[in-house]
Amino acid sequence: MKYFVTGVNGQLGHDVMNELDKRGYQGVGSDLTDVYAGVADGSAVTVMPYVGLDITDRESVKRIITEVKPDAVIHCAAWTAVDLAEDDDKVEKVRAVNVGGTQNIADVCRELDCKMLYLSTDYVFDGQGTEPWKPDCREYKPLNVYGQTKLEGEMAVSRTLEKYFIVRIAWVFGLNGKNFIRTMINVGKKNDEVRVVNDQIGTPTYTYDLARLLVDLCETEKYGYYHATNSEVSEKEAERTGCKAGYISWYDFCCEFYRQYGLKTNVIPVTTEGYGLSKAARPVNSRLDKSKLEENGFRPLPTWQDAVRRYLKEAQL
Repeated sequence: MKYFVTGVNGQLGHDVMNELDKRGYQGVGSDLTDVYAGVADGSAVTVMPYVGLDITDRESVKRIITEVKPDAVIHCAAWTAVDLAEDDDKVEKVRAVNVGGTQNIADVCRELDCKMLYLSTDYVFDGQGTEPWKPDCREYKPLNVYGQTKLEGEMAVSRTLEKYFIVRIAWVFGLNGKNFIRTMINVGKKNDEVRVVNDQIGTPTYTYDLARLLVDLCETEKYGYYHATNSEVSEKEAERTGCKAGYISWYDFCCEFYRQYGLKTNVIPVTTEGYGLSKAARPVNSRLDKSKLEENGFRPLPTWQDAVRRYLKEAQL
């Protein structure tokens, strides 16, 4: 198979390209820059075919993807700066990227009759309650501009194509770029204590593990909506290791990677309201039901605790 991947300067696109190389697939990466500008880690993505592409440029999208003639497009590119998206002067740009750019790609995929995989987010829901959101739930009610534009991107894909996968993820971390783990370890090294939100509940997603699943999906014709984060830790494993079982908070997450890293910084739990630094409203309930993956024969991602261990080993923070 031949793949076209957007957003390869980011965390997920980087890992998707490397996963394609591992499996012997042809992969062509793209992003806004003229040449690959992600981490220079010597991995396959740094030398794989690459083309600069602004996905909001409809004609360029059509020309470049048509020239590549992929069997599948994995669309990782997006505006993800959630708070910045709330600025009045940014909303039009956010919508142009997350909606217009996605529509441009979907239109070409329809013309080429190729598969499209679109990455979305739990932010398409209102984040209320305590029940995990199911992938085929249609009770959409985004709380912020980012969530609204990602939902509109979902709709652009589902209304345009039949051969599509929409995969919602949450709390992403990976080697190529900034993320919560990297940021909080740097903060923890400089401070005796840190404040972390404890009333937003979900599960993290390691892009290395997610990339494997995304390619697994594209190898099939089991189209539709899926949820994919790293698995929750079982009660037995939690008792053995001391981390929290089931869905967790950002506070629980931080405590665990500090423990694994060996940081003694005191972590103080605070409410979202008490933290008070976010411009955009955040969902309290980010629990995603991932059972559809196993029901359709896909391997679930490893536990988030295991993902943290492997990430810290690779990131060398």
